[in-house]
Amino acid sequence: MSKLATASINSLSSHAMQANFVPPSEEAAFILTASQLSALIAKAIEPLQDRVKDLEKIVAAQGKQIAVLTTTQEQDVNRICLDIAYDRQRLARLEKVEPQPIQRDRGEILRALIVANGGKMLAKDARLKMHLTKPLFSMLIASMKNDIEIKPLHSDKRKLVLTFK
Repeated sequence: MSKLATASINSLSSHAMQANFVPPSEEAAFILTASQLSALIAKAIEPLQDRVKDLEKIVAAQGKQIAVLTTTQEQDVNRICLDIAYDRQRLARLEKVEPQPIQRDRGEILRALIVANGGKMLAKDARLKMHLTKPLFSMLIASMKNDIEIKPLHSDKRKLVLTFK
C-alpha cells in the first residue's frame, strides 16, 4: 500500500520534481552536533582567513611605502622650491651688479675694437684679441648690455656678432 501511496503522490507533482525525487529510504541523512558543525566550518574557512591575513599584510606594507614616497616627494618639492628661491636671489644680485673699474676699461677696449672693425665683430674674435676667458668675456658683455647688441651670424647661427645698439 505504501507503494501505491507513493505512486499517487508522484503523479500529482510536476515532471521536473519527479525526476529529482529520491525516495526517503535512499536519502543519506547526516546528524552532526553543534561542535562538529563548528569544527567543519572552521576547517573550511581556515584557508580564507589565511588569505585575508596575507592581504592585510600586503596592504600594510603598501601603506608604509606610500608614506615613504609621500615624504620623499615633499622633500623634493621643498628642495626645488629652495633652489628656485636661491636662483632668483642670485639673479637679482647679478642684475644689480655695477661694472667694476677694470670692466669699464675693458668695455672701452671692446668698443674701440668694434669701431675699428667697422661697427661689427665676431664675439670670439673680440674675446681672443682681448685675451679674456669665456666667463670673463661673458661678464663683460653682460655689463655692457645697454651699449652692445649680440646677434647670431646670419650664415652660421652658432657664432655671435657684436654691434652697437
